[in-house]
Amino acid sequence: MEEPIRVLVVDDHFVVRKGVSALLADAEDIAVAGEAADGREAVEKARQLQPRVILMDLKLPELDGVEAIRRILAERPETGIIVLTAYGLEAQVLAAIEAGAIGYLAKTAEREELLAAIRRVARGELCLPTRLTRQVLTHLQSQSPGGSPETLTEREEEVLRLLARGRSNRRIAEELGVAEITVRTHVSHILGKLDATNRVQAALYALRSGLVALEDV
Repeated sequence: MEEPIRVLVVDDHFVVRKGVSALLADAEDIAVAGEAADGREAVEKARQLQPRVILMDLKLPELDGVEAIRRILAERPETGIIVLTAYGLEAQVLAAIEAGAIGYLAKTAEREELLAAIRRVARGELCLPTRLTRQVLTHLQSQSPGGSPETLTEREEEVLRLLARGRSNRRIAEELGVAEITVRTHVSHILGKLDATNRVQAALYALRSGLVALEDV
């Protein structure tokens, strides 16, 4: 049996932290590794506990959620971070995704939505509403790209097109008729060649390079 997905719950409200932890308690493949009440504690707990996924509120004392995300990913870029907020603060959510978060959920989400998001992000998959993904890409599109990436193979370009359209690894595997582990390998190679840390950055490259059009994302 695989090790459960270790999750760190970050929120400045005690009741919210305990409530989220309670929602995760009965999931056999998910384990709450710890909790943090502010941004600085989140950075410390991420360092100590090395969770696979972090549920991160953005309005935090000591250090706001966006800066906490930056610091955590600077040390452990493989960590999957889901923004979990009760506020419709789209500017802050966009900033959090630009900082490296790859998931977003409202605190009003159902338990099954939360569990599904954790599982997807643990696999390195993007978990954002389509509307928000388009906003992120539109916002970042005007920024200057990094250095010249390594050339992608024809198959890697196929995978990147589907990834940029929001497909999960499983869906990509089904559409291409290959094993899911093969897709995971392709995605890993794509991120390495593009010097990208997450699927948002890879999707942005696909948009800038003309592999996909914004209306298709």
